Order: sequence, then structure tokens, then C-alpha cells
Amino acid sequence: MNPLLNKSKLAGAAITKHRIVKFGADDDHVIQGAAATDSLIGVCEAVGAAAAEDRVDFIVAGIADVEYGGTVTRGALLTSDASGKAVAAAPATGVNNRIIGVALVSAVDGDIGPMSIQPGSMQG
Repeated sequence: MNPLLNKSKLAGAAITKHRIVKFGADDDHVIQGAAATDSLIGVCEAVGAAAAEDRVDFIVAGIADVEYGGTVTRGALLTSDASGKAVAAAPATGVNNRIIGVALVSAVDGDIGPMSIQPGSMQG
């Protein structure tokens, strides 16, 4: 792992290690990503699962190990599935997806591998 910038906030709910996080209910909290339309901000690097109100560290810039949620080819733009796993962004025509970064490896569901964090958005 080669993080360039880590942040720490409180978990607004349980967060699993290597999962994508998004903004929580206020400025002090993050929660696990749950959709391609969420405001995705980083990847949790906690030692284990974080419970609600635990302090959780997450990477917002650099390289992070993430859990993949489907078949992804290296170089694919990534977003979050319903469980905070990284999946290839594939918005329908006219639909917007939030992007968390780029896959640095090809992977399948359950694999943990590196990604480059590059938040943004794309439209199908």
C-alpha cells in the first residue's frame, strides 16, 4: 500500500476493511459506500471491521487495497456496489456514476488488490 493522504473520522455505521467509504450524516462521520451514485471519498484501511462511532482511517489519495465485487479488468474506472466493494462503473445512457478510482489489477468478486484513488464522475 502506498497511501499519499490518509484521513480519520468516526464510522457512522459498521465499515469493513478494504471497502469504499462515503460521507456520513455530518462532517465528522463516514459510512460504507452503497451505490454508484454515492459521494465516494476513499477506501477504509482499518485493521478489522469498524463499529459505529469507532475512529476509522481511510485513504483519500494514492494507492489503496480494495475488495473487488465483480469481474474487473485493470484500467477500469471503479465505483461502489451495495456493499462498498469496487466494481466497474457502467452507467446507462444519461445516468451519472461517481468514480472512486482506477483498477491497477484484473480481479474477480472477493479479490483484494490495489487501485489508484482518483475521485470523479462519469455519465453513460
